[in-house]
Amino acid sequence: MPITHEEHALTRRGGPGPSLFMVSAVPEGDVRATVGIVHGYFEHAARYLHVMDFWAESKIASFAIDLRGHGRAMGPRGYCERFEEFLADTGELTRVVQDRARGGATFLFGHSFGGLVAASSAIEAPGPWRGLVLSAPWFGMAAELPLVKRLGGRLASVIAPKLALPGGINGADLTHDAARVAAHDADPLIFNKATVRWFRESQLAQARALDRAKDLRLPLYVTIGDEDKVSKLSAARTFYDRAASSDKTWNERKGAFHEVLNEPDWKDLAGEIASWILAHA
Repeated sequence: MPITHEEHALTRRGGPGPSLFMVSAVPEGDVRATVGIVHGYFEHAARYLHVMDFWAESKIASFAIDLRGHGRAMGPRGYCERFEEFLADTGELTRVVQDRARGGATFLFGHSFGGLVAASSAIEAPGPWRGLVLSAPWFGMAAELPLVKRLGGRLASVIAPKLALPGGINGADLTHDAARVAAHDADPLIFNKATVRWFRESQLAQARALDRAKDLRLPLYVTIGDEDKVSKLSAARTFYDRAASSDKTWNERKGAFHEVLNEPDWKDLAGEIASWILAHA
């Protein structure tokens, strides 16, 4: 099926902030649904093009942005003053989807840290979205930091907020697919250092999201691998259980690592998500 792709800088329309970057995959002809995609920390939107093209075969259009400080967007790598800055970036994605959708309902998708951002955004501003899809959402760390590191990080976020420490995540921690592991580790747009202010702001956002999950009423789809080394499975389940959505789907992938849509069976999962989207469109 013919698919139109775009990759270009995105001028902000909703207030001050660095310019972002957009990638899209839109099938020709009728569009049955449109998805806005929020990527995870360290990475960028173009890593989802294989999924976007796969969905386009089912007449689902996709638009994804590089958040500030990621990929080809502007801003210090992986840094924020406040978590709400990422919600403002997601607002820009929302405007793109509303402007460009050619038919059908619109859905918000977030992976990992992007899942935290997307969930927080959907709670704050659910208006345009028909449903929320979360892939390995990062509501907690799979491996807890020692207390001394947590306390040190809080102090550093005040006195040296842009201090960047090794993230300790390699491609082999994310997927069983050797080719995708190699592509991840060689990708020049992926960084592997986390700023202490971002980490502290994200911890606070995780607590807020879990507390406010009861305010989410959109149809909800959550998928996560039971061998995820990044996102805490029980925290994702807590968010899912607390969500007030009357229409919820939990898809736990046996043996899968963090990037469930980069595992060898990613097409099976992408197809299941596409079917869910179309059933709600």
